[in-house]
Amino acid sequence: MAIQILAPDVAAKIAAGEVVDRPAAVVKELVENAIDAGATAIRVEITDGGKRLVRVMDDGGGIPTAEVPLAFARHATSKLLSVEDLSHVTTLGFRGEALASIAAVSQLTLVTRPAAQTTATRIRLEGGQQIAQEATGSPGGTSISVENLFYNVPARLKFLKATATEAGHIHRIVSQYALAYPHIRFTLQTDNRTTFQTSGSGDLFDALAAVFSLETAGR
Repeated sequence: MAIQILAPDVAAKIAAGEVVDRPAAVVKELVENAIDAGATAIRVEITDGGKRLVRVMDDGGGIPTAEVPLAFARHATSKLLSVEDLSHVTTLGFRGEALASIAAVSQLTLVTRPAAQTTATRIRLEGGQQIAQEATGSPGGTSISVENLFYNVPARLKFLKATATEAGHIHRIVSQYALAYPHIRFTLQTDNRTTFQTSGSGDLFDALAAVFSLETAGR
């Protein structure tokens, strides 16, 4: 086969696989974005181990309407401007690849509203391509729904494990962030059932009791 430049959509799907290898990676990236946005409450909902749906909702700063499409461009970020900024990064993510990568291999809907805006913005992408954008009503913050992960990359889809296994990976990820950030109220819902919910009180004991049990927290 002759050497050739990959088509942009093929390159995007391959690059996405380096960031997103399973539903838990989607949860990790979106939860980190919510934390960086200053959220005090983060809700994670999954269906079918995250293969059919991952939804992450937060009450963070939101994205201004004019910047919403740009959020899905590769290497678009609000977290640094120069190489020098790398020496004092204080955010969990900074490369600007997460949303672009997730959108490239899913059907994604984002609804977001900064406190300064009276209306929210809803954008829909499929396979990384914008399908629609419109004004809508929504509380402040951001909600991102990722449906049918790897629907357009069957080679990667077949490597996903059983629903319970993928759900277990997500539970571990959300648990880790709930324990690391006890001042944030975390909720994890699995197939319409609340798996755990922390109070956001800032007390690590409360977070341990919510994620594990009172007995474990007591130890």
